[in-house]
Amino acid sequence: MGRPGFIHDKLDIKVLVLYLMSRVAAPIDFATLTELSLCDDGIDYFDYAECVAELVASEHLELVDKCYAITEKGARNGSICESSLPFTVRIKCDKALAKLNAILRRNAQVRVEIEARDEACYTLRLILDDETDNMMTLELLTVSEQQAKKLGDRFRERPELTYNGILELLTQSPEEKTDVDA
Repeated sequence: MGRPGFIHDKLDIKVLVLYLMSRVAAPIDFATLTELSLCDDGIDYFDYAECVAELVASEHLELVDKCYAITEKGARNGSICESSLPFTVRIKCDKALAKLNAILRRNAQVRVEIEARDEACYTLRLILDDETDNMMTLELLTVSEQQAKKLGDRFRERPELTYNGILELLTQSPEEKTDVDA
């Protein structure tokens, strides 16, 4: 009896990887690519890892700062072959990609940068973008790296609260009282 699943040979694995990489919103690390790729019971991890290395060597994928991205060659060749992927595998991949792409897009729009000024202080930069442009960049002086990380983590959790709070404070007339003024 053969292995379960639809994808069994290395060519199928490569087509799957190119299919995924052509639809991912940003470069991803090996662990994330692995999680996406092992969506079919027929895929052997060692064959998969070898296929990814071969796709990099053949310049279908590029590896930059430990993250994989598809090249123009990879996108072109992948689009030619992707119809050979079983429909159920494509559906499974598309569902996983939708979740991952939402996270990747949010991470690209909400960023935190911490920069040491000197031994005693740090600059915390909170950056919020929309799909087309920068909405807000706020720089704060913090007394420690730990404080900067804590503030940055809170900003990442709910950046809209920071943005809306600043807008509210700036658009209020001096006569209006808020909880912040009390």
